[in-house]
Amino acid sequence: MAVDVETYYQRYGPMVLRRCRRLLGDEEEAVSAMQDTFVKLIQYQDRLEDRGGSSLMYRMATNVCLNQIRTRKRHPEDPDSELLSRIAEATRTEQRTAARGMLSRLLQRHPESTGDIAVMHLLDGMTLEEVADTVGLSVSGVRKRLRKLRGDLHQLDALEG
Repeated sequence: MAVDVETYYQRYGPMVLRRCRRLLGDEEEAVSAMQDTFVKLIQYQDRLEDRGGSSLMYRMATNVCLNQIRTRKRHPEDPDSELLSRIAEATRTEQRTAARGMLSRLLQRHPESTGDIAVMHLLDGMTLEEVADTVGLSVSGVRKRLRKLRGDLHQLDALEG
């Protein structure tokens, strides 16, 4: 069954807006990103199944926001901010490359949703209950995934350290 966009907007709109605010840090951009997220939902509604709605909307909002952040970095409004961004990135390039490599190797060992769980709980500050509800797992399932992720991270860090 195709997705009912109006129902999704009423049910998940506040969650999508919170996610956009968290990632973008600007109310106007967050509202724009929320609208873009639902426009994408309209574009693909016939291809999507009506299940796992909160996970779908969370992932779509995250992708829309990340695209806006990338666009902002490529086309900054203030030329000085572009220079500052380039300087900041230049000093952290090696560290970021190493961290990305480690994160990539770590997440390859886990289901894709485990990365989403980690971001929701550790970065966004969602409770285990909120995360469980969003991804459709039990609280103990979320806790188990995070524990395994931490264990694998410590192992990987010990091997590379």
